[in-house]
Amino acid sequence: MTPLGEGRILVLGVGAIGSSVGADLAWAGHDVTLADAWPAHIEAIRAGGLHVRMPEIERRVSPPALHLCDLAGSARAFDLVLLCSKSNDHRWLAELARKHMSPDAVLVGLQNGMNDASLAEVVGRSRVIGAVIELQAECFTPGQVKRNTPPERTWFAVGELDGALTPRLAAVADLLRAAARVDLTTNIAGAKWSKLIANCMTMGPFGLLGLPNAEAAALEGAFEVSCALGREALAVGEALGYRAEPVFGISEDEWRSTNEERIVLAMRTLLSHVGRGRTAPIHDHLKGRQSEIHFIAGVVCEQGRRYGIPTPANDAVVELDRRINTGDLSMEPGNFETLKRMIGIAPSTDGHANPA
Repeated sequence: MTPLGEGRILVLGVGAIGSSVGADLAWAGHDVTLADAWPAHIEAIRAGGLHVRMPEIERRVSPPALHLCDLAGSARAFDLVLLCSKSNDHRWLAELARKHMSPDAVLVGLQNGMNDASLAEVVGRSRVIGAVIELQAECFTPGQVKRNTPPERTWFAVGELDGALTPRLAAVADLLRAAARVDLTTNIAGAKWSKLIANCMTMGPFGLLGLPNAEAAALEGAFEVSCALGREALAVGEALGYRAEPVFGISEDEWRSTNEERIVLAMRTLLSHVGRGRTAPIHDHLKGRQSEIHFIAGVVCEQGRRYGIPTPANDAVVELDRRINTGDLSMEPGNFETLKRMIGIAPSTDGHANPA
């Protein structure tokens, strides 16, 4: 068995997140190969390397880069697969990854959403480690990434699906510390649902507007809309049996509060993190791709129906996102007023939003 720290690493899906992590691992001297479905990006990396610009530093690395057809047609095997694609593509890429995993290889989904059970169906439950990520970056130009959260301001949590603290989990965490501050958790499902709640509160509504995060968060009624989305997601998670975990650096002491206080705390903390850049669904819409909101707010809606929990706020986000995906609606700031009307939140005479 090859120790993970000395093994071959495949970063599968090298958009903004995968490129950032892959560059950090290559910079740290690990044996990293990148693979992606964006031909121009792979060709640019092959020709001139991968250039990651951060607020205070820049990194240029030149790891091997493969088109997916190159990977599919090769006999290469890897000891660790970091799946960094959008959730929309997680299942078929896991099928591709499975053919290139060494006998003791591990797959880690560095993704939003609750995909671990699905990944386990493809590669085997014993070969999956779950992860929660907080990394903000953009990639619109082939070979170039604008990363807004450098490693010291990036946070990951990793956990075995059965909650065990294993040597391989510690090894994965050590590897990923080249890219982020990394915590180990015995409750990865709860931690991932906590991140999903956070994504529902920001990624969901902000992704409809096309605005930078700070501008979207400053809109009248934004805080109220986000908290409504979070309340629904928290209620559904509790029905599913998830125990919410503090994320984004929130302390255990701060997290010991009522559900309403947790939602407000989470939102205030999120607002301190999301000022730079634009949220991921905006990137997808600008690139002509479907967003992954169906795997985030959409999961809240589906499970809410299963347990008889109303989710009108998340239903509205999913519907507006669907219209943008199909081209029936443009991504624009005016969608926020539509969203508020659908949820039942209207501006009051004193300039603050109140329930209608």
